[in-house]
Amino acid sequence: MAPPKNLPIGEILRENGFITKEQLEDALMKQKQSEGKMLGDVLLEMGLVSETQLAQALSIRLKVPFVDLSTTQINREAVMKIPEEKAKEKLVLAYAINNNRLMVATNDPINFYIFEELKVQTGMEIIPQLSTKTAIEEAIGKFYSQQNVDKAVNELGDTAQGEQVSAADAESVERVDNAPIVKLVNMMAETAFRLKATDIHIEAFKTRTRIRFRMDGELVEQDMKVPIAFHNSIITRIKILGGMNIAEKRIPLDGRYSMIIDGIQQDFRVSTIPCVWGEKCVIRLLSSADEKARKITDLGMTDYNYEMYKQIIRCPNGVMLVTGPTGSGKSTTLYATLGELSQPNVNIVTVEDPVEKRIDGVNQCQINDKAGMTFAAALRSILRQDPDIIMVGEIRDGETADIAIRAAITGHFVLSTLHTNDAASTIVRLVDMGVAPYMVASSVVGIIAQRLVKLLCNECKEKYTLTDEADLRLVNKTEPVDIYRPRKGGCKACRNTGHSGRTAIHEIIVTSNDIKELISAGATAEEIGEQAKKNGTRLLRDNVTEMVLAGRTTMDELVKATYTV
Repeated sequence: MAPPKNLPIGEILRENGFITKEQLEDALMKQKQSEGKMLGDVLLEMGLVSETQLAQALSIRLKVPFVDLSTTQINREAVMKIPEEKAKEKLVLAYAINNNRLMVATNDPINFYIFEELKVQTGMEIIPQLSTKTAIEEAIGKFYSQQNVDKAVNELGDTAQGEQVSAADAESVERVDNAPIVKLVNMMAETAFRLKATDIHIEAFKTRTRIRFRMDGELVEQDMKVPIAFHNSIITRIKILGGMNIAEKRIPLDGRYSMIIDGIQQDFRVSTIPCVWGEKCVIRLLSSADEKARKITDLGMTDYNYEMYKQIIRCPNGVMLVTGPTGSGKSTTLYATLGELSQPNVNIVTVEDPVEKRIDGVNQCQINDKAGMTFAAALRSILRQDPDIIMVGEIRDGETADIAIRAAITGHFVLSTLHTNDAASTIVRLVDMGVAPYMVASSVVGIIAQRLVKLLCNECKEKYTLTDEADLRLVNKTEPVDIYRPRKGGCKACRNTGHSGRTAIHEIIVTSNDIKELISAGATAEEIGEQAKKNGTRLLRDNVTEMVLAGRTTMDELVKATYTV
């Protein structure tokens, strides 16, 4: 039997096992101290319940069905019954039509004025369904932006058919604010942001312009049919936004711009390069400037590795290196480390090319090679700025490596990145760059090698038995073992990909005295790696194998992240 309607929300949450009696009492105390706050908001702030749990409890109390928009099939025809402005203003989303009744998701199902207004506007009976604010905002962003992209692309198509556009005309189009080109470029950026893409690729071919988004590490072609006649206009519009030279098409160019999307300032980094059929443009979506630096444990570091990591960052001086290929999350790890180290009594200075994320309380310097502000020149000047902690975006040459290591020896804590395959080979790379082995031994305090691996979707992953001998050797097994793989075609929750997000795996070497001796003696990467394993280092392979056996990722990801010949 359903609980009585007047049962307090806190009691419903407690009865359903979402919170304990003690937690409820704490929240009620906090609610008394905060003037006029709803108990639900207090519980959310305290992190005791999720938005979904709170909505489910409200659903019981108000006797209004709860709808999970992330897994529900949403009818585009229903969505378009409510104009975008109205949907955003009232925070509602029509998601289905049932016998001339419009099913509408809302986070305020007792505000009858909204539904009366919608009834008049749509001419249909409105059936409110409860959902979370975040889910409704995401769905509004996703579905209306897709419609707007289609509309902008169609407008382009109509323009192309209606008249033959000359190159000069096409390039003047983007200066008009309501031009289809402007709309298309804006909608492309908004759609990529809402789909949590990291890059937008705009490529010219003989008969078409191809647009792809990089999501969870893979490029996914978007269903945007853009006539090739408009390729130059799109690139020119992006160049104007990025403050680049629109007349220069023969050499690679770089730029940067920002936009407010869904109330958040999003920064974009633009790079163009001339190709056979026209310029190729890649737009990188940088971590939001408003977002706080995330904690290292939120990025997937295991408790075991976190203990080793803490040993490294406690050192008052020395060099900590984060290594891995491009796009493996090295910069994110460095920013998270700076977040952990940033204190009012510490002077942190960074040298980056480019500054990807602005952090409050940290002095960040942008490299400018043309002006002579190189990594090496910037580092020399920073040492006269009385720093406690220095972050160097990347060690690219022997000169930068040498200055960074000298800075560590003279009492600074230096963080940087390097492109190597594993933690042990990083030491050999520094020696190859011309840094004396004894200098490396006395300055490097720790090395973190990392990769990103895709996680399986928990809603639709499939169990199967691994029997292939070669694959079993990869996961250190001799007998067949049950593991998981993505379901073909995926499900609604994972956008039909079979995967849901990514996490980082780490291999950490803490340079203890025995490793320092090996470095000074000129040991090989294999010898250093063997000693590190004896000291407790878990290899990348060990970390990802653990995840495969636990059903969190796949054999394909294990091979992609750690396979070597």
